[in-house]
Amino acid sequence: MSMNLESAKIFCNLIELKNFSRTADLHGISQSAVSQQLAQLEMAHKVQLINRKKRPLELTAAGQAFYRACKDILERYDQFNYELTTLTKTSCRVNLASIFSIGMHTLQPYIKKFIKIYPDVNLVVEYLDAKDIYARLLRGSIDMGIVAIPKQERNIHIYPFESESLVLVCSPSHPFTTSREIDIHQLQGEKFIAFSQDVPTRVHIDRILKRYGVSVQVVMEFDNIETIKRAIEIKSGISILPLPSVQMEISSGTLVTIEFSNEHFYRPTGIIIRKDHQLNKAAQYLLELMKNQDDSKP
Repeated sequence: MSMNLESAKIFCNLIELKNFSRTADLHGISQSAVSQQLAQLEMAHKVQLINRKKRPLELTAAGQAFYRACKDILERYDQFNYELTTLTKTSCRVNLASIFSIGMHTLQPYIKKFIKIYPDVNLVVEYLDAKDIYARLLRGSIDMGIVAIPKQERNIHIYPFESESLVLVCSPSHPFTTSREIDIHQLQGEKFIAFSQDVPTRVHIDRILKRYGVSVQVVMEFDNIETIKRAIEIKSGISILPLPSVQMEISSGTLVTIEFSNEHFYRPTGIIIRKDHQLNKAAQYLLELMKNQDDSKP
């Protein structure tokens, strides 16, 4: 018996979300409909796919094999759609995804120069979190991604992008602003606005603090730089952030940055591309533009 793609999507989402109600909401159907879809799949293949006695949901051995097969089918279908769309487009298209902080600041000069050279190319830039960028890159739905602290993966090429200076950021009224430089040890016990623990930049900054034996008092955690900046502005604490992301606030006087006297800290960023993905001429130019940063900056 054949299986439609929608059933495969529902099954995969159910396993990933481990919740019938949330899966139903995601697909705009009832919880009962999700249960019926699961039952139909089990009847069609004459196997039990999940252990209903376990909470949260737990796959049987057959369920694990079925889940892997469904994921493979869906990823191949996404790749087919992407390639088909590329072939049928009358104009060239480049799909780029970046984390917000890099895309809105460091990346912008490169985009402007690219548009001048290729004004007729449809450049699509999306701002996503790092997990989504890696997932979409591996599915083939984007040509390249820009992330902070790029991680090594078997199917991905990494090209260094700009290394962003990390600086101490505080409100203009904070006592630290009387100094042009600061010893990182002075952050000991300070109220600190941090990135969420699953954000790669948080891991990177935590490692720097640990290397110097500094323990800060984390009072708030956010998954994006913009919210962190707002929290600093209302004097909730200090933070360590990439310098390009706070240039606007520095100019307007709502935030102050201070460099560290110990060493130059930075956040490495990278361009990621799937190893088996062939870039068109325009995308290849954009890649070279970003790889040769010193020569390419407008």
